[in-house]
Amino acid sequence: MEVITFGETMVLFNPDSKGPLRYVHNFSKSIGGAESNVAIALARLGHNVGWFSRVGDDEFGRYIKSVIRGEGVDVSRVVEDQEKSTGLLFKERFAHADPNIYYYRKNSATTNLTIDDLDAEYIKKTKILHITGITLALSKSARETVCKAVEIAKEANVLISFDPNIRLKLWSIEEARPVLLDIAKKADIIFPGIDEGKMLLGTDDHEKIAKQFLEMGCKIVTVKLGKEGCYVCNKNERRFVKGYVVEKFEDTVGAGDGYAAGFLSGILKKLSLKECAELANGVGAMATLVRGDMEGFPTHSQIMEFIGKEKYIDR
Repeated sequence: MEVITFGETMVLFNPDSKGPLRYVHNFSKSIGGAESNVAIALARLGHNVGWFSRVGDDEFGRYIKSVIRGEGVDVSRVVEDQEKSTGLLFKERFAHADPNIYYYRKNSATTNLTIDDLDAEYIKKTKILHITGITLALSKSARETVCKAVEIAKEANVLISFDPNIRLKLWSIEEARPVLLDIAKKADIIFPGIDEGKMLLGTDDHEKIAKQFLEMGCKIVTVKLGKEGCYVCNKNERRFVKGYVVEKFEDTVGAGDGYAAGFLSGILKKLSLKECAELANGVGAMATLVRGDMEGFPTHSQIMEFIGKEKYIDR
């Protein structure tokens, strides 16, 4: 595998109409999970990817495995929990605003994730281990599992990719900050947003955020700046890379995961820092064009056309 990632994926119920959920009667079913989003986006870009987790021994758990497997992602290490159920989430939509998210994940199967669920050899054989702060927030055992996975990967010289993905519905910033900063010190590539930089480091200056993470030991820092683009740096190079204009977006959820996948794809292809950022900005932008968390992620040819690297032929 080129990339392995793990964490909670839930069954997502997307309302077919806008307004408070008490007035919504019909929903479309799909899946939602930061780590599986990254895995699916990378698979569509042509990479060999694995994702694992715990899901309930129920129809929703089997649905999640089926969808992710169908996208070309290896799910052979997923565990079916006999006692806990698969998590759910609902979106609530209003015109011209990001959706509200309602989680039903407390005591879900993934909160029961433990070190015993790790396949050390599976992790050691990959090139990149991608983790997020969401899994760290789920439970004490899930946090221990992430830390152990990072330890296994570091010993095998596997690159650690880390998206802080702060979710204040899961834990307070006071609890999250020391845990996330400890993982950041072990990461090779980190994907903070401006808001996350402010919460973790006390500054919303993208250059200061990048500088502080580099000083912690990160090899590459890429600060997400939304529609403006991103600021990327390593010890030798620092640059702002402009984003792509999306006139009318459908759904912003999943854009950050698409960004991470695009950047990691560039790393795997040994592209320059600027080219990695361009690819990341493009995948993130395309993710917003389609409703759903992962439905808008492009194939390699689609992203090349979108960012102007290949010519589009419509007929």
